[in-house]
Amino acid sequence: MDKKVVELLNQQITKEFYSAYLYLEFSNFYYDLELNGFGHYFRVQAQEERDHAMLFLQYLQNNGERPVLETVDKPQVIPTEAKMALEETLKHEQYVTGLIHEIYDAAYQVKDFRTMQFLDWFVKEQGEEEANANSLVKKFTLFGDDPKSLYMLDSELAARVYAAPSLVI
Repeated sequence: MDKKVVELLNQQITKEFYSAYLYLEFSNFYYDLELNGFGHYFRVQAQEERDHAMLFLQYLQNNGERPVLETVDKPQVIPTEAKMALEETLKHEQYVTGLIHEIYDAAYQVKDFRTMQFLDWFVKEQGEEEANANSLVKKFTLFGDDPKSLYMLDSELAARVYAAPSLVI
């Protein structure tokens, strides 16, 4: 595999673990507010991000490369209000989309079609992640000031069930 592609894939492992840490921070924040549905949603989101990191790790191993585990930074964003965490989630998902595109571009430059095919799933996933984050921001903007509506949104988020990705690598 191309050295730059391997380097970017390794960096993505750390970025995905950082995303999991960030969403655990948001989960704790919402549990502190007694918005347990939001807390649950972000705990599930953290699990999803951890699994994404593991997919990148496994992909490297399956291609004869040794994954390099770097230090995962403490989350840089500490929410101070309920809507802030949702807005920061959208920004973060847009950032991760950019990272995936950067890896894809590096793979494209060296005609690494296998890595591009692997990344296709993540490109689609990031579209879903951004749409979900954007939807939550919009819903909170509409309903956040109304206690009954906020209760219903919290209940909706509490029902989220995690299904591990079935990506064949």
